[in-house]
Amino acid sequence: MSKNKLNSLSDLGGFVYSTNKNEDFSNYIPEEIEEKLLPGKQLLEAHFSNKGRGGKTVTIVKGFKGADEDLEALGKMLKNKCGVGGSVKDGEIIIQGNNRDKVIQILQNEGYKVKRVGG
Repeated sequence: MSKNKLNSLSDLGGFVYSTNKNEDFSNYIPEEIEEKLLPGKQLLEAHFSNKGRGGKTVTIVKGFKGADEDLEALGKMLKNKCGVGGSVKDGEIIIQGNNRDKVIQILQNEGYKVKRVGG
């Protein structure tokens, strides 16, 4: 289970607490959840990194907007098509090895806009 970073109070999911017994909570009804973004509307970044991993290289995909389940599914599909291991943590897909070009090609075939970041 991955832990999500909280960047603002809205990341708490609309939790409201008040000691006022007469508080009107109707003002705090959360807005509708953003509808699922189509792949063509998303701009992903493909990074190459070996920092903090004992010299082992990884490909990191950042910038996915959507549900955690969709991110997990995308990560699983990338790992299967690359034939390597990896993980999904903190909103990023981590693919073992230097597979950046392969990952970019797979994502573009799926309809995502992908930007190559770094060397």
